[in-house]
Amino acid sequence: MDISTLEEACRAEAKIRNLTGVSNEVVAADRHPGYHSARWARLQAAQSGLRSPVFVQHHHAHIASAMAEHGLDGSDPVIGVAFDGTGYGDDGTVWGGEFLLAGYGGYRRLAHLTPAPLPGGDAGVANPCRLALARLWAAGVRWEPDLPCVAACEPGELALLERQLTRDVACAATSSMGRLFDAVSSLLGVCHRAEYEAQAALELEAAATSAWDADDGAYAFGTAGGLCDPAPVLRALVADLRTGAPVPVLAARFHRGVARAVAEVCRRVREDTGPRTVALSGGVFANALLEEECARLLAADGFTVLRHGEVPPNDGGLALGQLVVAAHRRTKE
Repeated sequence: MDISTLEEACRAEAKIRNLTGVSNEVVAADRHPGYHSARWARLQAAQSGLRSPVFVQHHHAHIASAMAEHGLDGSDPVIGVAFDGTGYGDDGTVWGGEFLLAGYGGYRRLAHLTPAPLPGGDAGVANPCRLALARLWAAGVRWEPDLPCVAACEPGELALLERQLTRDVACAATSSMGRLFDAVSSLLGVCHRAEYEAQAALELEAAATSAWDADDGAYAFGTAGGLCDPAPVLRALVADLRTGAPVPVLAARFHRGVARAVAEVCRRVREDTGPRTVALSGGVFANALLEEECARLLAADGFTVLRHGEVPPNDGGLALGQLVVAAHRRTKE
């Protein structure tokens, strides 16, 4: 959240209080310690004479928002699949490809996308070609000049990125599924430089949609040991690119692969922990193709699937999740 966004949020909060006559009883915010919203929450609580704010982990809030939208009371946990671009993780890294056992009272991280370096932070996000190279580097795939993401970079850019990755300089670790979609978009030559948020992923979805009925293939993630590993997928994509397979077909196979990995991980979690309800949340599930395929596979396997309808799956729905978690926590105090 930047300053202008925070200022607009403050104006909206004051307007709502004036319209409703409701006074604050508790303040909730994202757990990221560096966010302006976290500092605002502390200041607001102090000025209003309230108890300390409730800070809610980003992906826990996503899942709680889906549960609240569907009227769950939180007494039974769900399997939460929270896929987005960025969220502050409990270990200080960037999360975003998470499988949680979650209720309003808490959560447990059960599995996640295998982390990879995020070179340059926000600068990396604006350059999907760099994300693709970082994912290939993490998977042990050589940067050959025939790969679209390699060809999209200048020699100096490649050399600098290699030094960054080798020396682990300005390379935050991320398990973000959103960043994986960006990386695959560039690997396939769809989008190398993003001019607006989620451009690479949106264009990859469009490519996949155009070839969805061309075949029923899907790339296989590794799903052992609590990790959802995209390395086998990246190697298969590179191999298929080199055969001249149509890019839209490869994009569709990637989408199916993600959906099948979701179904497989959720099946294993059900065997270990019992819940038969899955909540899909996070900005990646604004991808209608992926959401529909995940829901179809999960329902066919006997799961009840919670999907967003009235509440946005992206960060526009976080406030609802933060609210119900904070309210639940206060009732237990």
